[in-house]
Amino acid sequence: MSVEENVALMQRWFNEVWNQRRLDAIGEMMAPDAVIRGLGEAGEVVRGPAEFRLFAERFQKAFSGIQITVEDAFGSGDKVAARWSGEMTHTGDDIGILATGRTVRISGMTLARVENGKVVEGWNCWDQLGLKQQLS
Repeated sequence: MSVEENVALMQRWFNEVWNQRRLDAIGEMMAPDAVIRGLGEAGEVVRGPAEFRLFAERFQKAFSGIQITVEDAFGSGDKVAARWSGEMTHTGDDIGILATGRTVRISGMTLARVENGKVVEGWNCWDQLGLKQQLS
């Protein structure tokens, strides 16, 4: 795939998985042996679409109205970098914090490696502390 196609894949990822809440899209865009880092606890690794889907389901149960905006996205070779921001409302207890009803804003960056039209590796860095501060 071209760099442009890889960038389009990442934009599609954020739109379909998060904004449209299409969990089936995870398996369409992620390789079975993908390795994803930086979603939660330090050192935690998520392997494959099934494990990522569990993370996404838990996050989507905790937050309604998730809207992620890809602010910048560019690629080089098989890698794509995306800087994004998001807004959502904390309506569920699924992240271990009782629902507050608060609207929160987060930001982050994702670096992904793409092979054959699917994400095979991902590194995420997002403001988890800022999220927790907004909920306390």
